[in-house]
Amino acid sequence: MTAASTVDGLTAQPAEVRTPAHRRPGHTIVALHGTLDSGAAPALREHLLGVLRSSGRLLILDLGEVSSCGEAGLAVLVGIQRRAAGLGITVRLSAANRQPTELLHLTGLDRVLVVQTAPGVRAAAAA
Repeated sequence: MTAASTVDGLTAQPAEVRTPAHRRPGHTIVALHGTLDSGAAPALREHLLGVLRSSGRLLILDLGEVSSCGEAGLAVLVGIQRRAAGLGITVRLSAANRQPTELLHLTGLDRVLVVQTAPGVRAAAAA
């Protein structure tokens, strides 16, 4: 996993994890891509904390393009959910692929992190 790099004083996201944020009235959708592992976790955590500062009352994390998720990735998702709850923001995971969904179930975190299947979330993120 590539660590975040600095170019001209700006911190770039690791190439393996891209996290565009799409703000809509009342909610924000962040499409996660790549592998959520220990190499990606620090940059992902910082990015999502930044998103929380300007998010609406609902933050949707679209996992449709996440190829795999490790313990560090899960820790980031749980930490963001807890931080969001303290700010009155609801976090929902959307379009999770098989591996992240199974990992959430095996760890029992599917009781903490709500995975929703809402039609149009991915379409709204693409707009």
